[in-house]
Amino acid sequence: MRPLLHVAVVPGRLPALRLQVEAIARDRGMSPDRASDWVTAVNELMANVVRHGGGTGDLRIWLEGDLFCEIRDHGPGFIAEPYVDRSDRPAPSGDGGMGLWIARQMSDGMEIDSGPSGTVVRIRTRMDAGA
Repeated sequence: MRPLLHVAVVPGRLPALRLQVEAIARDRGMSPDRASDWVTAVNELMANVVRHGGGTGDLRIWLEGDLFCEIRDHGPGFIAEPYVDRSDRPAPSGDGGMGLWIARQMSDGMEIDSGPSGTVVRIRTRMDAGA
C-alpha cells in the first residue's frame, strides 16, 4: 500500500495539511459533506498531536477500499478505551477534550494504540456511494 500522503505534523503547518487532506478526498470523489467530515476528523487528530502529543507527529493517508488516516505522536500516552466506542458527548475541559470524540463521530471507525512512547490513531471512512 502506497500512501497518498505521508508528512510530518508540526505546528504552523495544519492549514496547509488540511488543504492536502481535502484535495485527497475531493480527488477520490467524496461528496462535499463526506469530505468536510473527513477533513474535520483528520484536523482534530492533527491538532491533538500538536496540543497533547508532544508537538510533532506523522500523518499517513492511504486508500485500501476505504480511505484511511493514521497519525502517530510522541506524547506520553493515555488510556484510550473511553474514546474508541464513545457515543455520548464528553464534557469539554480547559484542555479541550473533544478532539478524539469529534474524529470518531466524523469517521466510520477509529482505533487507538497508546503507550509511554506515543499514540497511534487510525480512522477509516467508507468510500462507497451509499456512505
